[in-house]
Amino acid sequence: MIFEQQSKSFISALGLDVGSKRIGLAGCDGTGLIATGITTIERRSFQDDVEQIQQILNDRQVQVLVVGLPYSMDGSLGFQARQVQKFAKRLAKAVQLPVEYVDERLTSFQAEQMLIAENRSPSRHKGLIDRKAAALILQQWLDARRSNSNRSAAFVDD
Repeated sequence: MIFEQQSKSFISALGLDVGSKRIGLAGCDGTGLIATGITTIERRSFQDDVEQIQQILNDRQVQVLVVGLPYSMDGSLGFQARQVQKFAKRLAKAVQLPVEYVDERLTSFQAEQMLIAENRSPSRHKGLIDRKAAALILQQWLDARRSNSNRSAAFVDD
């Protein structure tokens, strides 16, 4: 019975760090606890991007797209954030999945810092930065989702 409840609450999500040249992709493990980078797509055309993403969606039985939204430091939606939203909406429609957004401010910076800590050159590993940033975006979403479900469960217990 406990297993049934866990499988019902489990959701397969795909994290996306959408840039103008590349899209970093991340997935979560079977428990929905840990996000890891999957791959980086070099962008060519919208149709190409969709085809490559669709293959991963099918392989991983993804139920929701989690897209990092690059808010400006003041919290507003700038040009790049609007471009990402436009792409995400088109992608969600093309693959027929819901999309959720996560504030991705500083995720690429954090990913670069992780590479530096591993003694790797950020300028030589752009695709890896995008994958790590996608994993950070997805991890943030997974953590928020878990903390919300824990909070509502705790609220019910009271």
